[in-house]
Amino acid sequence: MIWNKQAECMPREKLTLLQNERLAKTIRRCYNNVPLYRAKFDEANIKPEDIKSISDIKLLPFTTRDDLRDSYPFGMFAVPMDDVVRIHSSSGTTGKLKVVGYTENDIKTWAESMARTISAGGAGKTDIIQNAYGYGMFTGGLGIHYGAERVGATVIPISGGNTKRQIMVMQDFGSTMLTCTPSYALYLADTAIEMGAIDNLKLKYGLLGAEPWTANMRKEIEKKLNIRTTDIYGLSEIIGPGVASECEAQNGLHVYDDLFYPEIIDPNTLEVLPPGTPGELVFTSLTKEALPILRYRTRDLSVLNYEECPCGRTHVRMGRITGRTDDMLIIRGVNVFPSQIESVLLEIDETEPHYLIVVNREGMLDNLEIWVEVNRSILSDEIRGLENLTRKIQHEIHNVLGLTAAIKLVEPKTIERSEGKAKRVIDNRPKD
Repeated sequence: MIWNKQAECMPREKLTLLQNERLAKTIRRCYNNVPLYRAKFDEANIKPEDIKSISDIKLLPFTTRDDLRDSYPFGMFAVPMDDVVRIHSSSGTTGKLKVVGYTENDIKTWAESMARTISAGGAGKTDIIQNAYGYGMFTGGLGIHYGAERVGATVIPISGGNTKRQIMVMQDFGSTMLTCTPSYALYLADTAIEMGAIDNLKLKYGLLGAEPWTANMRKEIEKKLNIRTTDIYGLSEIIGPGVASECEAQNGLHVYDDLFYPEIIDPNTLEVLPPGTPGELVFTSLTKEALPILRYRTRDLSVLNYEECPCGRTHVRMGRITGRTDDMLIIRGVNVFPSQIESVLLEIDETEPHYLIVVNREGMLDNLEIWVEVNRSILSDEIRGLENLTRKIQHEIHNVLGLTAAIKLVEPKTIERSEGKAKRVIDNRPKD
């Protein structure tokens, strides 16, 4: 289902001309109205007129989350506060928030990108969307909400939490699309099964994002809820959810690159990488008014694919987020991402897809411990059976990471469940 065929199926040649035009306007807006950008341009000896086309974007300076925090609260706004109709902020837990603002046109752009996202996920005017993303300063809830209303669907603004009530509402209201984080979708599925309500649900689609998740977790969620899921991507600094989303082909996320221009860079050298090469995602907003962003380093790891998609959309596609450069653990010189461990555990039938990674330091040595929930079906096994399972997990983890991890098998529901983004790592090492 395509929401805006003219924009989403635009020939690449025409799209490039539109990107050139919109980038030029954005650069002028940044240079003329945002002191931080003017200083960055002057330091790099660049003038707006030096950027002739989208291919020159590599000449522009990067923007980082520290820039937003250092400009707290409104230092990067490019319009007077009289023109700002909405303020959100990042979900950071320490230090200054990353504050983002929206003009009336920005809100319309956001609703447009989310209407595309919801349509790509299969839902339309006749659907009932249960929106279990958080409402408030976090952009997730309201972003989904405005997009749902834009397509004419019925939206239930239930937000996160109160899981048993969520299940009751799903049954009684006949929800057909669920929007939330993947980890919470799995928790909802397990709760519905425990309540004996899973067969009463009318869900058809799941629009899941806001945290990395693996293909194996997708299979688990789809199997338990009997739905088709699509991955969505966004971040507050760019606009919120709706920067990119999968279509029903589930073969990469279409970046709405008439609105948000993506690049992949090497996070160490900062050089732009060719299509098909994994690296760090960088985004430039092409139409934002209140908070235009140039070459924002997301820290998310992905890859770009310009091949034609069977759905007919011509947008570049980004691969599923495999992790974040700042979520990466370095243990005994080895780069470790939680998603690697999750992929292993979801291939093992005796375990549940709930785990916790604990890193400690003893003397000069880092130790990796993984807590893994087991199925109820094996709790009655003899000690030998549990020992064999421990060795099996340890062996598979070693094959993937090249590290030996201590495996701690725990009973179901031992690991705390999340109603938002799942907490997967406890790093007890002293901060240098």
